Formats: sequence, structure tokens, C-alpha cells
Amino acid sequence: MSDRLLPLRSLADLTRRRGDAVSTQALAEAAPIVDAVRAGGEAALREYAERFDDLRPEGPLFHGPAALGRALALLPRGDRERLERVAERIRRFAEAQYRALCPVAVPVPGGVAEQRIAPVERAGCYAPGGRYPLPSSVLMTAVTARVAGVRDVWVASPKPQALSLAAAAIAGADGLVAAGGAHAIAALAYGAGPIAPRDVIVGPGNRYVTAAKHLVSGAVAIDLLAGPSELTVFADDTADPGSVAADLLAQAEHDPDAVPTLVTLDPTLPDRVEAELAHQLSDLPTAETARAALANGGVIVVASLDDGVAACDAIAPEHLQLELREAAAVAPRLAHYGALFVGAGAAEVLGDYGAGPNHVLPTGSTARSTGGLSVYTFLRVRTWLCIEDRAAALPLIEDAIWLGRAEGLEAHARAAERRL
Repeated sequence: MSDRLLPLRSLADLTRRRGDAVSTQALAEAAPIVDAVRAGGEAALREYAERFDDLRPEGPLFHGPAALGRALALLPRGDRERLERVAERIRRFAEAQYRALCPVAVPVPGGVAEQRIAPVERAGCYAPGGRYPLPSSVLMTAVTARVAGVRDVWVASPKPQALSLAAAAIAGADGLVAAGGAHAIAALAYGAGPIAPRDVIVGPGNRYVTAAKHLVSGAVAIDLLAGPSELTVFADDTADPGSVAADLLAQAEHDPDAVPTLVTLDPTLPDRVEAELAHQLSDLPTAETARAALANGGVIVVASLDDGVAACDAIAPEHLQLELREAAAVAPRLAHYGALFVGAGAAEVLGDYGAGPNHVLPTGSTARSTGGLSVYTFLRVRTWLCIEDRAAALPLIEDAIWLGRAEGLEAHARAAERRL
């Protein structure tokens, strides 16, 4: 058993320790809650919110636009201005993403094939609030949904504090439900009280939120199955050990299951970072959580830059931060990550708190196959086919007849023949 705060590990050991995004236990515990809210609606939702989220029996379960507006109006001016500034950066980035996806029209024999883009109608945005309130997640999810053109946006967050309610107002949400966990996800998926069933549910959460998203994913789209937070710092001898330690602790304080990792070319850096971790933990209010998370992660010392790139790609972390002499040159060589932070100035926390790109990101190596939350999560790419000149469409029709019979689907062939 290592007595180090951040244990020395091999790459094989670190990747072997990675758990599934959705545990069997979490699924078993979330399933009856999801079923109860699906069957019981608002009454069941309130029961679970009072049991798990400290909602008072007489307390409001749903906060509509007027309540959100009041929370915003009561915020100190400086707090409101900061929330609005962060929201605007998120909005600008999402708008640029939206502009990058364009309608398409391609001529085909006798007509045109088109791609048209439309938002989903209803979105549910989950923002954690149990251990710490996260107004940043309210902005990341709800602002992005609105930029996509979603008409009906509800936020779910347990124990909502003034900043979260105000953030929902700034984002233009239609309401906030004061509930979390599996019961909140079920309410978004199947409807409860004023909430109609959502078309998509997005946002980070604990293992029960993730399990519930998995359970409802047949009825509603989800963004991704996010597990515990992850940060890998890839560093060389130019890295400042104090900054590396601070960045690892910023990720570690999220959750005792978080996974902070250091991949380094410098064999002296682990001990120097270890000393900084001990020093910074001494007065960190979240030290207990951070210590537990550090034990989940580790340090990997690599012999070459190529080995370091290969290690980072094998880990495929949620967040990958480069503190390297030639960070900008190394960045294009990396293939698998949720979000990349290039250079010592690009601290991961700046991404968490609204530089622009979204902080809802894939974990557990799923960055190999998916990206993070974006405006595209709320959009549907739909295709159109219009044939106006049947004579010119003869090649299309003849090919369809041939393929139908080649596949043994005679009704297909006959349907195409009727267009001759």
C-alpha cells in the first residue's frame, strides 16, 4: 500500500483500475426510483426530493420564470455581472458551433437531396447541487440549449441556491425543479407536474444520475454517461510543481471518486508535486474529498515524449492539460481526450468556469468514441428528398428496382416501378 498522496503507478495498473461508467449497484438502486416517478409523477418526485434533497414539505418543488427572475434581481450586482459575463462567453462559443453546421443541398437525378437542421423541442438540463451547488453547469447546459433553438428548457438541481436560480434565469430556462439524483432524471424523462417529458437530457451528475440516464435512454436522448471527473496533466521539467499540484487538487475536490493523474517526462517531478500536494492540502477546506480522489489516480513516469503521448491516448481522459516546453507542437499529436488545455496558462479550471467550450465531457475513456456537450447535442440533422422530374430520375428508379429484387424485397421493387 503506497503512503504517497498520489501513488506511483504503471499505465496498465491505472487503466485496469478504471471502473464502468454505470455500476451494477447504481443501476439496481436507481431503477425502482425511476419506475416510481414514472408511475407516480409529481407526488413521487416530491417524496424523493424530501427524502434525499432536504426539500421541506411546504417548500417549492418547481421554480417558474417569476421565481427565477426574483432570485436574479436579489443577487448582488457584482455576482450578477459575473454570471452574465460567463454566460455570454458560453453563448458566443455555442453560436460559433451552430454557424459551423450548415444546410446542404445536393442535386440528384430529377430533383434534390437536402440536409436541414432543427432543434429538439424540449430539453432537460441537470446541474449537480448536492455536495456543491454548480451554477456553472446550469449555464453550460441551458445556455447551449437555448442557442440551439430549443423551445422548452427545464433545469433540475437539488437544494438550489440563489446563484443557481439566478443562473437559470440568465440562461433563459423555463423553470427549475428542486430535485436531484435518479428521481430528477425520471421526472425530466417522463414528466412531472409542469414538466412535460423531455426529448433530451444533458448534464453531469453522480453515479445515480448516470445510472438513471442510462435507464431512461430508450425513452429520451442523453448527451453521455459521465462517470467521476478526470484530469491528466502531461508535464516535463518546465512544469511548476505548485501549479501541477493545484490543478490536480482542483479536480480531486470534485468527488472522492475523481481520478487525478500526472504523466511526466521528469523523474524528479513526482516528489516535488507530492510535497506541494501535502502543503496545499494542509489548509484546503475540501481536503478530505481531495485526499480520497488522489488515491484513485497516480503518477506515470515515461521515458520519452512518444511514450507520454501514447500513455495519454491510452487513458483518454476527460480533461488533458499540457505543461510541456513545446505544448503547442505536441497538442496535434494527441488523439483521445474530452477537452485539451494547451500550456501552463490554460488551466483546466478556466474551462470549468466558462472560457467558452463546454465542461460537460466524456469520462472513463469514452473520449475515444464521443465528444462533450455542444450545441449539436440539441440539434437533429434531417434529410429531405424531392423528385420533380420523373423522367430525369430514371437512373434512381431503375437502381432502386434492381436493389429491391437483389435483396429479396419485392414490394420495394414494385413501389419504385410505379414511378416509371
